[in-house]
Amino acid sequence: MTKLIAAALLLAAPAFAAAQQLLRLPPAALMPKGGGHEYTRPPAIPAPLNDIAGLDYPEPSIATSAYALDSLLSLAASNNPTLVQARLHISGELAKALQAGLYPNPMLSYEADQIFVKNDRVANTPGEFQGAIAQQRIVTAGKLRLSREKYQRRAHVAEHLAVTQQFRVCNDIRIHFYQALAAQATLAIRRELQKTAEDSALTSQESYNMGQARRPEVRRTNVALQRTRLDVLSAENAYQEHFRRLAALVGAPLPGGAVVGELMPECPVLTYEEALQRLIAESPELAAARAKLSVDQATVSRELVQWVPDLVVKGGAGYNFESQEAVAAAGLQIEVPLYDRNQGTVQQARSDYARQRREIDRVELELRDRLATTYQQYVTSLQHAFEYERLILPELKAAYAELLQSYKENRVDWPEVLMAQHDYFDARLTQVDNLMHARTQEVLIYGFLLHDGLRAAQGIAPPGHIDAVPKPR
Repeated sequence: MTKLIAAALLLAAPAFAAAQQLLRLPPAALMPKGGGHEYTRPPAIPAPLNDIAGLDYPEPSIATSAYALDSLLSLAASNNPTLVQARLHISGELAKALQAGLYPNPMLSYEADQIFVKNDRVANTPGEFQGAIAQQRIVTAGKLRLSREKYQRRAHVAEHLAVTQQFRVCNDIRIHFYQALAAQATLAIRRELQKTAEDSALTSQESYNMGQARRPEVRRTNVALQRTRLDVLSAENAYQEHFRRLAALVGAPLPGGAVVGELMPECPVLTYEEALQRLIAESPELAAARAKLSVDQATVSRELVQWVPDLVVKGGAGYNFESQEAVAAAGLQIEVPLYDRNQGTVQQARSDYARQRREIDRVELELRDRLATTYQQYVTSLQHAFEYERLILPELKAAYAELLQSYKENRVDWPEVLMAQHDYFDARLTQVDNLMHARTQEVLIYGFLLHDGLRAAQGIAPPGHIDAVPKPR
């Protein structure tokens, strides 16, 4: 019996040893032999573009100028070409109104009738009549007045379109200004993160040199540092992009500089109904569409009188060589509207008028559709921005400060402090993004949803309108 127990113990001994091996703590990390004597260099700073591409790249300009939003808007008012285009559209319509109301010129002619006619005294006379004739078209039914009124109304539409273009330019400048401001704030935070990463890398190096850290930890901090530096470069490039796009919208070269302003939304928060009522009542796009309906109504009135014939009167003085005496000539010409009473053009004008009524409905529905999406983004970005400002940022900042104080009192480890710091900086970056989106949507809500300030200024000429005559009417 004793032998059997001994044999069982001999068989179970290897399994027990294996179990003990599994329960044993993992082996201690191998410390570098030269701890305190070896030194691992931090990674080099990322190469600039000219070093990577081998190009003679100009040095980045030093920011010496500060640009406020008002100064940029003033520059755009003088230099943005689309605003000049919009003003020229108004001038063009006023010129058409002037031309359409001008009275037709008289015509002068010399007439010789019955040349070489015979009489009792002369075989071949110079003619029965040789003389000058003046001819004048008398415009009836108020056609010139109606034509002038129609083009004056078109000039009024062009004024609404110019206001629309002005909102497009100003809104776009505001949006890109706030995007540049956000990129500038992001760059500042990224630089703070880089400084923190450099401190962390240095701390890791010192710990490793004192034998308190392993080489992989040093490598990880080096990689984190290099990623932070790349993030700084990306933020610098993003700021340059927004600043250059801002300069393109202004229409004038801007030397390198910084933008000065406030990212926090300042306008009162609108409810959806308030924003919708304001948009429907004051939108320049809708006002232009309504003014265009007035133009189409005037066009119908103008075309309804087009069939009324004008009078063409003529008269002159000459000499009758057959009767050997001075004579006069007179005449009256009138078109008989037997077949063409302008009925096709009138029908076309009425169709344009009906189409424009539907165009107003379409523009209003399109504004409602655009407002639905923009307002959702406006409310969401405001909610996020206010909540980050009210609760999330103060709480994360307090947590970071408390952990930092605990570390100074040797109650927590440094990685916990770094994690809290990372959360706080990450929240600050998110808040900058929230504020930028809130500002962008605020500009669109208060700016009647208009943007794209480099789009060519829109003219009034609608598709299929009646402009195919030498003289505008």
